[in-house]
Amino acid sequence: MRCSRLRFRLGPRGDRGMVTAELATVLPVLVLLLAVVLSAVSVAGVRVRVQDAAREAARAAARGDDAAARDLAQQSAPGVTVTLTVSGGEVVADARLSVHLLAHWLPAVTVTGRAVAAREPGSAPGTGPGSARSP
Repeated sequence: MRCSRLRFRLGPRGDRGMVTAELATVLPVLVLLLAVVLSAVSVAGVRVRVQDAAREAARAAARGDDAAARDLAQQSAPGVTVTLTVSGGEVVADARLSVHLLAHWLPAVTVTGRAVAAREPGSAPGTGPGSARSP
């Protein structure tokens, strides 16, 4: 019986402050998890914008307006780099954008998108209004 009294007295005192210690241990992990989730959502949003930029560029280049293709891509995703390739009856637009995660000291993530559009009859690359061939 004496043993059970001793355990009862030491039990509540021995657990004192455990919630604080557990919270201090888990809190950095929760903050890191939140940062990873927010970064993933941010990159997913940028991926949609880059894909839209590639799509807009491919459609404009299919009409033969390369300058408008680059302008539309920049409007869809500022800072995007677009490469236009014509092969046969198709125009391929590759869009690439480098994105920083939540903190600038983390490495950048490169997001790419590709779109293909059929060239419109009678259009040649670089012959549309306001088009200028880039080197």
